[in-house]
Amino acid sequence: MALAPELNKQTKLKEVAGIPLQAPTVDNCRQIQMFNTKPDDFFICTYPKSGTKWIQEIVDMIDQNGDIKKCQRAINQHRPPYIEWARPPQPSGVDKANAMPAPRILRTHLPTQLLPPSFWTNNCKYLYVARNAKDCMVSYYHFYRMSQVLPNPGTWNEYFETFINGKVSWGSWFDHVKGWWEIRDRYQILFLFYEDMKRDPKREIQKVMQFMGKNLDEETVDKIVLETSFEKMKDNPLTNFSTIPKTIMDQSISPFMRKGIVGDWKNHFTVAQNERFDDIYKQKMDRTSLNFCMEL
Repeated sequence: MALAPELNKQTKLKEVAGIPLQAPTVDNCRQIQMFNTKPDDFFICTYPKSGTKWIQEIVDMIDQNGDIKKCQRAINQHRPPYIEWARPPQPSGVDKANAMPAPRILRTHLPTQLLPPSFWTNNCKYLYVARNAKDCMVSYYHFYRMSQVLPNPGTWNEYFETFINGKVSWGSWFDHVKGWWEIRDRYQILFLFYEDMKRDPKREIQKVMQFMGKNLDEETVDKIVLETSFEKMKDNPLTNFSTIPKTIMDQSISPFMRKGIVGDWKNHFTVAQNERFDDIYKQKMDRTSLNFCMEL
């Protein structure tokens, strides 16, 4: 697959400790590092394009006891804030978090090595969702294409090299998932897999519910399964990003909610790319017990 870029975007990424990030986030790095967590904070943590908005909607519905109207109080991306979000002169993610009453539900894409020191001292809860690298790569490519605040990804072949070398925003997928996996037993971390959520959403939603300390009846859980299905969320203006201006996300290039399936990588990877990726994957993931499902 060799889709040509539609726009000549000139956006550049900056780096913090070797991790590429959007410039406003890097410029706000000091405030992010000074962020103070609270013991009852609950964090949704993901690498980009790993089901972030999906798990976020699930968490919000559980938190609101399945009350759909309460979940319609704001568009998805404002429920809850990313602590590392920055786009002056608007309030930063840290500003928004600091203004929230406890208990707070917050989000982050940060790899473990860039997390504020307070993350390790207050015994917060962390929900991490990981998605297999191949599908994550494909989804991120299409997001790069439509996003007007990320660099031009170039052709699929060019982007393939960028991704495997960890030069995309938020850095290496390999380092990100391994970093969170390696600390899962040292902190209050629930580590979920996107593919398990697709295979049995009810079971995974029940895991999240228990981790959050909630006890909802089966009818409510079934409602959450239905309301957070890909089809429902794709048609919901509060979750499909259709309210975002084209100057930020041009969904005429690619929809924010595109397919949401497992195995779409097979429609993008050439045989040679797949073989090369498998070799790189084996090297980078050699010393971890992480095991991903690449197709259902």
